[in-house]
Amino acid sequence: MDVTGLYRNRFSPEDRARKARVWNVLYQQVFDRWIRPADVVVDLGAGFCEFINAARGRRRIAVDLNPEVRELAGPGVEARIAAASNLDFLTDAEVDVVFSSNFLEHLANKEEVTRTVQEAFRVLRTGGTLILMGPNVRLVPGIYWDFFDHHVPLSDRSLSELLAVTGFQLLQVQARFVPYTTRSAIPQAPWLVRLYLAMRPLSSALMGRQFLIVARKAAAAPGPQTKRGPQADRGPQTNRVPQTDPGPQTDRGPRTDRGPRTDPGRP
Repeated sequence: MDVTGLYRNRFSPEDRARKARVWNVLYQQVFDRWIRPADVVVDLGAGFCEFINAARGRRRIAVDLNPEVRELAGPGVEARIAAASNLDFLTDAEVDVVFSSNFLEHLANKEEVTRTVQEAFRVLRTGGTLILMGPNVRLVPGIYWDFFDHHVPLSDRSLSELLAVTGFQLLQVQARFVPYTTRSAIPQAPWLVRLYLAMRPLSSALMGRQFLIVARKAAAAPGPQTKRGPQADRGPQTNRVPQTDPGPQTDRGPRTDRGPRTDPGRP
């Protein structure tokens, strides 16, 4: 499938320029708090590079299978043509922050999603941060499938479970962060995005359809546990993930590890 052609058809040059301006605001108002100027930052499924071009960091890396990422990456951004599930150009614990937006749902299946999360865990240093955004299938169960390249249904809850078993400590889980797509009646001009962010959590409660998850790499991945003998069945237990008030969402558009992704999800 020619995803490059698909996204060119879906987003005009004007759409991309507008979304780049929106991402500048989102980075300054939301994501800057988790990224320091001295950090090594990786954007998985970088797509049109809206996030990584806006980010600050000692080393910024855009990862995508689309060769056009070389032209889309801004000054000072390394472009790597690679699958997000195989970051063999990075050593263990080399990265401070791994970011991905509107990307995981474009992967072929849940096994590939799992391998991608495990690879993020490998390259992150202990205490490093993973930031994930994407359409929440719980909130858009029908229109989730209106985009031809959406393959894997994901929610804040299902991804939180995967992160926990991989060894991540969940810091923030917002089921409602920003609207599902920039092609709806949602803030698009930078000043409107600032207003949306200023009105959180009310704005997110009304319009948020994408999740935001922030997690930290724990000291080690969970391994086999020793049996301590029979224990009384205490009944089903729920994994209560820390949640924060819904915040703004960013529709970054469909991103695939196979081409620039700017899903109606990427603002």
